[in-house]
Amino acid sequence: MSLLNSAIAHDDCDLLVVGGGINGAGIARDAAGCGYRVVLVERDDLAAHTSSASTKLIHGGLRYLEHYEFTLVRKALAEREVLLAAAPHITWPLRFVLPHEPHLRPALLIRAGLFLYDHLASRRRLEGSSSIDLRHHVAGNPLRAAHRRGFVYSDMWVDDARLVVLNALDAHERGARVLTRTPCTRLTRDGSHWLATLGGRHAGTVRARAVINAAGPWADRFLSGASPVQARHAVRLVKGSHIVVPRLFDHDYAYIFQNADHRIVFAIPYEQDFTLIGTTDVEYHGDPALVSIDAEETDYLCRLASDYFKRSITRADVVHTYSGVRPLLEDESSDPSAVTRDYTLELNTEGAPLLSVFGGKITTYRRLAEQAMVLIAGALGDPYRPWTAKATLPGGDLPAADPSAYRRALHERYPGLTGRMVDRIVRAYGTRAERWLGDGTPETLGREIVPGLYEAELHYLIEQEWACDAEDVLRRRSKLALHLPPDSFGIINDWIARHTEHRRPYVALCAGP
Repeated sequence: MSLLNSAIAHDDCDLLVVGGGINGAGIARDAAGCGYRVVLVERDDLAAHTSSASTKLIHGGLRYLEHYEFTLVRKALAEREVLLAAAPHITWPLRFVLPHEPHLRPALLIRAGLFLYDHLASRRRLEGSSSIDLRHHVAGNPLRAAHRRGFVYSDMWVDDARLVVLNALDAHERGARVLTRTPCTRLTRDGSHWLATLGGRHAGTVRARAVINAAGPWADRFLSGASPVQARHAVRLVKGSHIVVPRLFDHDYAYIFQNADHRIVFAIPYEQDFTLIGTTDVEYHGDPALVSIDAEETDYLCRLASDYFKRSITRADVVHTYSGVRPLLEDESSDPSAVTRDYTLELNTEGAPLLSVFGGKITTYRRLAEQAMVLIAGALGDPYRPWTAKATLPGGDLPAADPSAYRRALHERYPGLTGRMVDRIVRAYGTRAERWLGDGTPETLGREIVPGLYEAELHYLIEQEWACDAEDVLRRRSKLALHLPPDSFGIINDWIARHTEHRRPYVALCAGP
């Protein structure tokens, strides 16, 4: 057993969080900020599954109004501006265009829905909705001529995987221990505590006053397979798939398209050179770790997008795909797209407390974490004082909360870097970029390993953000994979192998800072 593992074995903590997706990272952050001794364990990378496979939106859920989920929509709408203030570098407002299809929904119904969307929660920085003439609006240019009228409203974009990493980083900086590649294989009650058996990179035993089961698609399986607790709720696994194609339009608007099956599909500007199209809703019964798009889903997304855009989209246009399994709260709906996106928290207090999270969506993760802490603090007999509503995430403390001004300042400060690279860095790291950019000289940045990625950034990602391999770096941390040749993964993995071999143990074991 390594020195690191010896240090972890029989470690005491107040709260063990199982699952390094957005809910687990959000809860760990909230708890650490309240002074709890927290250990977060994740069997893979942070945001390795569902939390990096979203449509990258912070949104109220316009279509949920049709299912009368007004409470969920209000809660989500209120979170938009909270998250925009907390992380202005990785979130930003996005205007959505809804071309009108009279045979699907009458205009009056859409206007009523948008009126509710504008007024169910307060708005300070997001614009309200309006009608537009697509024949004379820039958003109408790439659409088929049959689409003459439309509506425009506001929601937000988010870099979902970085949102998870920043929550974990904030948790760490407030005292939490974040252990990736570390599954929790068994939970047993030991009087007023839990004994948790950990495997993988940091095998050992952790003793905790309480446990949070935030395993996402594996939440009910984790309870039945690793704990003595029987769940009262279950998750319903619904696969959502996306395709990425070369950029279909030259403006900054996004689209929301209706379909005759009552589903909706988004087409969103993505990583400067691409358009992201998704998502599907397909019942899923396999291993959530092995999910992937199928031909029928690809054809469905291509066909629906082609119904709206002048340019037809085929499988040959698809440059990348990704899929995730959403752990939705089981209900009576026979239609996967109609399953509620709300969540429930199930607390077991037959001994040491164990709280399980079922369902949820990325938009409401912070509210979910607050409610989880209310329950856990109450079960432990502790006071709880919410604090995250007005706190920024790492890198979000931009001067005047203005990403554009900060980006201009970095362009001037680092003239040797390309404009695209500076834009990417600001949107990924915010003010934290200066921690590894330094003076921006070749001596500080080191060698350019692949186009746009220098040694200094790689060191930072490994030592501060738990990156272990090229997939972590290029897919989840930087989003550079779409812009690089396939051999970049091998080049990055070779570099990591060479440069972590003799470094201190927690770097080699990807435990982060």
